Amino acid sequence: MRAIGYRTSQPITAKDALVDIDLPQPEAKGHDILVEVKAVSVNPVDTKVRRNQSPENGATRVLGFDASGVVKAVGDKVSLFKPGDEVFYAGVINRPGSNSEFHLVDERIVGAKPKSLNFEEAAALPLTAITAYETLFDRLRVKDPVPGAANAVLVIGGAGGVGSIAIQLLRALTDLTVIATASRPETMAWATELGAHHVVDHSKPIAPQVEALGLGAPGFVFSTTHSDIHATDSVAAIAPQGRFALIDDPAGGFDVMAFKRKCISIHWEMMFARAVFETPDMIEQHKLLNHVAQLVDTGKIKTTLTEVFGTINAANLIKAHALIESNKAKGKIVLSGF
Repeated sequence: MRAIGYRTSQPITAKDALVDIDLPQPEAKGHDILVEVKAVSVNPVDTKVRRNQSPENGATRVLGFDASGVVKAVGDKVSLFKPGDEVFYAGVINRPGSNSEFHLVDERIVGAKPKSLNFEEAAALPLTAITAYETLFDRLRVKDPVPGAANAVLVIGGAGGVGSIAIQLLRALTDLTVIATASRPETMAWATELGAHHVVDHSKPIAPQVEALGLGAPGFVFSTTHSDIHATDSVAAIAPQGRFALIDDPAGGFDVMAFKRKCISIHWEMMFARAVFETPDMIEQHKLLNHVAQLVDTGKIKTTLTEVFGTINAANLIKAHALIESNKAKGKIVLSGF
């Protein structure tokens, strides 16, 4: 089967940063389903792994997490899907990725593809939807008010992949006032289009802009990017006893002591944790994705797909990785078919 991988960690400008390869087709066993991949999306985690984790002993590592496709075969313990079912999912970081014609994935982290979306539109959603959903409802518990805080949430990086779906989930499932950040006219317009009540400029101090809205201090801050740079503003903006969540890897350290004076709780979200450790509640991601599909099919949220970079091959994936590393991507980048 055709696949795309890498053999050594290199800058994306290298000619062979990603290469086209041929691999044996895997066999579904246990809880695994074998999916014929129809579309994939590219996420920042793809670029981080490529840059920082060289495969051992000259092996080739296949990247790719977000995918949509058709079930071709199922393992002997599978009960949620059958051949012919259309699915979407985000995979797991410690197994071969979805940048291949056929891909094995545990049924418990797979959802039924939204009926109203094509494969490209569906592939844009899983990883960011799981990340946003788990952060908002499992970690921050945004439906549980913070005493004395404004009924509001600040989403830092509102135009990125995770921010784009977080805004929509907040509008669809809560009554919170959504304050998003962006820095360019087009990304500010995007965040507004997705449902943010207010959009502030994160290239300038964020806290004074939030205060100027006159809402009071928000009870929740969801930092999707540059959490180290925005830490001081996050502490200044959030209400005492508020809840702060982050998903990125802060460069140059992250001073948690700054959050102590206001008794702010800090929550990390890692959407691969349930699947990597096969936690007892691993199937919650199956349920979560089905809920997201229902929200899509009832018109409450929409895909965050913004660009399709052509077919799934090394050349197009290199272009997608380069755009993500430029920090200028808006929404999600998808590749379609082999």
